Amino acid sequence: MERLGRLREAMVADGIAALLVTDRVNVRWLTGFAGSAGTVHVMADGPAVLVTDDRYAERAAEDAPGWTIVSDRTWGWLAEHHPAGVPLTVEADHLTWSVVRQLEDLDADRPLHPSTGIVGTLREIKDDAEIAILRRACAITSTAFDEALGWLAPGLTEAEVARRLLETMADLGADGSAFDPIVASGPNGSRPHHAPGPRTLRTGDLVTMDFGALVDGYHADMTRTVALGRPTPSLRRVHDLVGAAQQAGVEAVADGVGTQAVDAACRDLIRDAGHGEHFAHGTGHGVGLAIHETPFLGPSTPGTLRARTTVTVEPGVYVPGLGGVRIEDVVLVGADGAERLTTAPRQLIEL
Repeated sequence: MERLGRLREAMVADGIAALLVTDRVNVRWLTGFAGSAGTVHVMADGPAVLVTDDRYAERAAEDAPGWTIVSDRTWGWLAEHHPAGVPLTVEADHLTWSVVRQLEDLDADRPLHPSTGIVGTLREIKDDAEIAILRRACAITSTAFDEALGWLAPGLTEAEVARRLLETMADLGADGSAFDPIVASGPNGSRPHHAPGPRTLRTGDLVTMDFGALVDGYHADMTRTVALGRPTPSLRRVHDLVGAAQQAGVEAVADGVGTQAVDAACRDLIRDAGHGEHFAHGTGHGVGLAIHETPFLGPSTPGTLRARTTVTVEPGVYVPGLGGVRIEDVVLVGADGAERLTTAPRQLIEL
């Protein structure tokens, strides 16, 4: 219940008397309950309840020990658990307009107020249990890459590589995939989010693989770019540049550092090498129960890194007609720097 205590402290600081948590990821973080039907109602100075329905009553009791469980498919429970006249704050980013209208129609005297990011901001700082799970997810991902080096070869299609990565992570103990893997070979490497398709890998290709294991709801996210045979000098220079930029970004990560400063550490180096226009996305993002969560590391996303936050550092260079390179790690923010949780080799490997 330590997370509930942190939430109540944040509510008091923000002047929130009662909060309705409807985002499934936030519900899971607060309670441990991962079912598809769950809502949490928290009073800043009163009780908190987890609301689900009869399908999940037994599971909710197991997943969320210590929580009061309410089983109700309607909003009728609010009359009993929310004091009359007390404003109700809702997660504006996750509640539909139709549900807001339903809540208004239930009680015209209950003021509704929007809030954004109150639980998500708390989720940025990981506790020991979360860090341990993320370590396992990242270890599986790194090992899957190591194993892929033994079978990755010309003649396979991008789709076949993606499928084998999924199978390998499952064999290593992953619950699933953190997201649909990206496998981009040869000229397809210029597309940062290329969907793996029927293209056959060829000698001389660079192959970018972006994938991650899912463990107990937590996501790993790693990208490596390898060569099939000897790449051209221009491709090797691009890989060297991205590797240097990624190293600079990781070295910039520390408690209290601005997110834009980490982005600049990568982006400035790439720009100065003449590839500024070929780096078209942010340098990274938070990762945990969601594959993309706050904080975001980009040129226009202000924020400050805090110790025990996990973020990706993933610069890339994408040149149409030539190909591309991305190198990405999940890193744990520490007081004086960053620890890479994904540990697979980052140098250019020629297979």
